[in-house]
Amino acid sequence: QVQLVESGGGLVQAGGSLRLSCAASGRTFRSSAMGWFRQAPGKEREFVTTINWSGGTTRYADSVKGRFTISRDNAKNTVYLQMNSLRPEDTAVYYCASLSSYSDSDPSRARSWGQGTQVTVSS
Repeated sequence: QVQLVESGGGLVQAGGSLRLSCAASGRTFRSSAMGWFRQAPGKEREFVTTINWSGGTTRYADSVKGRFTISRDNAKNTVYLQMNSLRPEDTAVYYCASLSSYSDSDPSRARSWGQGTQVTVSS
């Protein structure tokens, strides 16, 4: 089981940038697909992006494509989410998750979750 801790959230103006980090522990991290999901108040948790074990394959939700970039550093056991051109509708708690496959966009298929980090984008 991979244990996950997110950091890097905060308050930013529309058009700004943030970089989230997800520090992982556990022997299976380097062989695990990873993903970021988010949950806005009153809404269900939704898929943002995933990355395969090597970092060579990624997927993005249409709403963030071209603005967000997922990456990983297996030597540091860390996954990153670079968020540019942020919009008020990106406001949510962002969660890191370990996955069986990078093709898993359904949150119910996540194997483990971090505690989440709040991202607030003001207009």
